[in-house]
Amino acid sequence: MTPGKLIFGAFGGAVLLTIFIWMGLALYLSYTKIDVMLKHLKNSTAVMALSHYRRLGAWGHLHLIAGIAALVAFPDRYIKNGTLSADDINSLPASLKRKLVIWRWGVLILCGLLLLLGGVGAATDWI
Repeated sequence: MTPGKLIFGAFGGAVLLTIFIWMGLALYLSYTKIDVMLKHLKNSTAVMALSHYRRLGAWGHLHLIAGIAALVAFPDRYIKNGTLSADDINSLPASLKRKLVIWRWGVLILCGLLLLLGGVGAATDWI
């Protein structure tokens, strides 16, 4: 195995490990802060449509936190639709809002890195 393949594999492993850590962070946020999120976003139909995932265990909590983070990170489209209340977004605590936005951008970056690694690996016949 060449050193390039080892470095490539180590980087891919690091990205996968980071994805699992990111999922753990999402579960932590979901199980500890979900009541605060749902209380502050109670007038938004998009959040109320997602709230049934709360009863579906860990995967449901992951889906719920991902949906809420998407709404908080990119609210303009949802506010124009009328599915998200601007007052609800403004009433959300700033620290929680910042955590959700950072988490969402982290997910997007990690997925992009994973796709990039897969494309490079496929192009070079390493995977």
